[in-house]
Amino acid sequence: MAQHTAVPKLSFQYWLDKAVAWGQTTTLESQQDVCLQLPKLQEFLQQIYESLKHMNSTTALQRFPLIGQLLGRLCWNPFVVGYDESQKTLMWCLCCLYSNEPQNPVELKANSWILSLLCHLLSPSEWGANKVGTGTFISALGYTSADYYSKLVKNIVLSLVTELKGNQFNGLNIQGRVSDDHVNIVSLFCVPLITLPDVTPLLEALLTYHGGGSQEVLSSEFLEAVNETFLKKKIVLSESAVLSLWLRHLPSLEKATLHLFGRLISTQTSSLEEVACIIKESLLPQAACYPPIFRIVDEIFKNALMETGGTPEVMTIIQVFTQCFIQAHQKDNKQHKFPLKAYFPHHHQHLVIALLKHPFDLPATLWSQHLKYITDMLKAIIEDKSVRSYTDLFESWFLFVHFGEWADIAVEQLLKSEDESSDTFLWLLAFYYNPNSDKEQRTQILVEARAVYDRLMMLFSCTTLSVADLQAAASTKTDKRQPCTKHLVRHLLFSFLLFSSGGHKIAQEFISHVILASNTTNEVFGLLIRTAYRFNQLGLKNQRVVKLVNELLQELRFMD
Repeated sequence: MAQHTAVPKLSFQYWLDKAVAWGQTTTLESQQDVCLQLPKLQEFLQQIYESLKHMNSTTALQRFPLIGQLLGRLCWNPFVVGYDESQKTLMWCLCCLYSNEPQNPVELKANSWILSLLCHLLSPSEWGANKVGTGTFISALGYTSADYYSKLVKNIVLSLVTELKGNQFNGLNIQGRVSDDHVNIVSLFCVPLITLPDVTPLLEALLTYHGGGSQEVLSSEFLEAVNETFLKKKIVLSESAVLSLWLRHLPSLEKATLHLFGRLISTQTSSLEEVACIIKESLLPQAACYPPIFRIVDEIFKNALMETGGTPEVMTIIQVFTQCFIQAHQKDNKQHKFPLKAYFPHHHQHLVIALLKHPFDLPATLWSQHLKYITDMLKAIIEDKSVRSYTDLFESWFLFVHFGEWADIAVEQLLKSEDESSDTFLWLLAFYYNPNSDKEQRTQILVEARAVYDRLMMLFSCTTLSVADLQAAASTKTDKRQPCTKHLVRHLLFSFLLFSSGGHKIAQEFISHVILASNTTNEVFGLLIRTAYRFNQLGLKNQRVVKLVNELLQELRFMD
C-alpha cells in the first residue's frame, strides 16, 4: 500500500483565504506577504501532490473539496508560479484531478477547466493578458515582462523533461514518480502549444517516453497534432523523436508517407537530385531502417503503384526512395542492424541479393552478365507453375521496380550488345513495362519490340538520319499498341537518340517536334532526369552523351 503524506484539512482553507486576499489587492504589503509565504506554500503543494498521485480524481475531490478553488487561484498568481518548482507542482496536481474517463457533464466541464489552466501555465500569450500589478516586482528582478514569462516556460519545460527522463532507467518505467495517466494529460495539454519553440524539448521527451504497460500512454490527439505540425514544417524534431512517433502511432506514419508521395507527384522537380533531397528531408528513408516501418511504407507505395496502373512517374519515385533508404541503411552504425535482404523477406532471396548489387558496385563490363542473371531468375519464377499466381507475379515485378535502374541499363546494353543477348534484355523490358500479360500477350509485346529494335539497329551506324527515318522505325501497321508497348518503344527511341551518332544530330529536333506533338513530354522528361541522375552518380561530366542529356533537359524545361 502506498504511503501518503498527510495534508491537514485546515491548511486548504488557510491557503485559499491567502490566495483570495492576494488576488484582491496589489499593494506592496500583499506582494511582500506572498513572497514571505512562498516557501511554506510550495511545501504544502508538494504534500498535496504526494497524496493526489495515489488517488483517482473522484477520490481526490471527495477528500479535498476545496482543492479546485485553491489551484485555480494559485495558477493565476505570477508570484506563486514564478517561485522555484511551484509551477511544476501545480501542473502535476492538476493532472491528478483530470478524469481519463469522465462519467458526467460535471467531470467533462472540470476536464476542460483543467486543460485551460495547464495551457495557461505554459503559454506566454496567456500571461500577457494577466493584469495583476507585478511590473515592479518583475523589474526588480532585472527582467522585462516578456523575458520573465519566457523564463517561466523554459524552466517548467526543463523541469518536466527532467521528471520524464528521471522516471525511466534503461527504457524501463520506474513506478512511483510520474504515473502514465499524468503523462497522458501532459501530452494532451501540449496540443495547443506544439508550435511554441520552448516546448520542443518537452515534445521530444514525451515522444521518447515509454510507460510501464503495453498500452499507449500519450494521447492520440497529441500524436496526430505533432505529426501534422511536423509535416507542415512548423516544428523541427530529432530523428529519434520522429522515429518514436511513427513507431508508436502508425496512422501518423501512413499520413507522413502519403504526404511525401503527394508532394512528389504534385511538385515540379527539375532533377532526381531534388526528388532525393525531398525524400531525405522527410526522414522516412532513415525511419525505414527499422524493418516494420519499411514494410508499411513499402505497402503504401505498392498500393499507389496499383492504383495508378504502374505509371513511370510512380515507378521512379519508388526507385529513388529505395536508393535513399539503402544509403540511410549504410550510414546506420547500429551494431545489430538488419541485413538489407531482411527487408524483403517474402521474395526469392537469390533475386533480392542480385538486385541489391548496385550497378556502380560492378565494372560496366559485367553489367550485361549481371542483367542476364537477374532475367534468368525472373523467368524461372514466372514460368514455375507452383508460383504463377497473380500475387507472386506482382510481388516479383514490384521487387524489380525498386531497382529500376537495371531496366534503364538494360536498354543501353541492348544498343551495345550482340544479337544473342538482345532477346534476354527485350524480355526483361517487356516484363518491366507489363508484368500482367500472359504468355500470348508477352509474345506479342516481344514481337513488336523486336521489330522496332531491329529497325533501329539497322540505323545505328548511320551518321546521317532524319526525324522521318526514326518515326518510320518506330511505326506499326496496326496502330493498336498497348500502352506498355508504347512505353517500351519510347524508351528504345530515347536511348537510340543518346547512344547513336546519327541520333545525336537529330535528338533536339525529334524532341521538339515528335515528343511535344505526341503529348509524352513528361514521360521523356522522366527518362532524361533518370539518365542524368545515373550519370551524375557515375561522376560523368565531359562525355558527349552527358552534354546532350543536359541540352535536351533544358529544351524540355523551355517547352514547359
